Amino acid sequence: MATRTQFENSNEVGVFSKLTNSYCLIAVGGSENFYSAFEAELGDVIPMAHTTIAGNRIIGRMTAGNRRGLLVPTQTTDQELMHIRNSLPDSVQIKRVEETLSALGNVICCNDYVALVHPDIERETEEIIADTLGVEVFRQTIAGNVLVGSYCALSNQGGLVHPQTSVQDQEELSSLLQVPIVAGTVNRGSSVVGAGIVVNDWLAVAGLDTTAPELSVLESIFKLQDNQPNAINTNLRDTLIETYS
Repeated sequence: MATRTQFENSNEVGVFSKLTNSYCLIAVGGSENFYSAFEAELGDVIPMAHTTIAGNRIIGRMTAGNRRGLLVPTQTTDQELMHIRNSLPDSVQIKRVEETLSALGNVICCNDYVALVHPDIERETEEIIADTLGVEVFRQTIAGNVLVGSYCALSNQGGLVHPQTSVQDQEELSSLLQVPIVAGTVNRGSSVVGAGIVVNDWLAVAGLDTTAPELSVLESIFKLQDNQPNAINTNLRDTLIETYS
């Protein structure tokens, strides 16, 4: 299922939420329809926590996580940490990370098996990522950008990367991550795909400006509604004809 929503007139849903296969974090405040878009799909399936990180609502950019763990920056208060701990399943490890690049969501992109990280991330942080999230860690850039978390959205089914990622790089990433990768945009042409959507194995939530063709690519690459990645071309053509005819 792919759905669209907004957070207080912002289409950057990946900035204000963090979605994994075992929990969902949502920024405090925001319009009620933002919360209900998640509630409708996730209500009974996985726990949802309303929170801030270091007093900020940009929780999607401050944290990194998968079904096994959640990494938060050192600036996270004890109260916030306790609230998250109480809201999340006991099986999820929560770890504070002392890292100069403290917007962890911008510098780490991961699913349940692999993490891509900023090339300059500290060695100690790399070890914490591997231990807490139970993943293999690779230092990587995407289309020449070091902020891998901003320019890549990843699930266990597939990945969406910056639209200017070369075919060669897509193939390299695909063999590294062992999932199909496609270059694309969200929110009517935005290349910051990591901030524009959140995704897990059965749900993608994109900004309200995301067009039908963009949504079609999302549903296909992340295998939502049983679409296969090779369906992108045919589905996209059909959607484009529908949209513009």
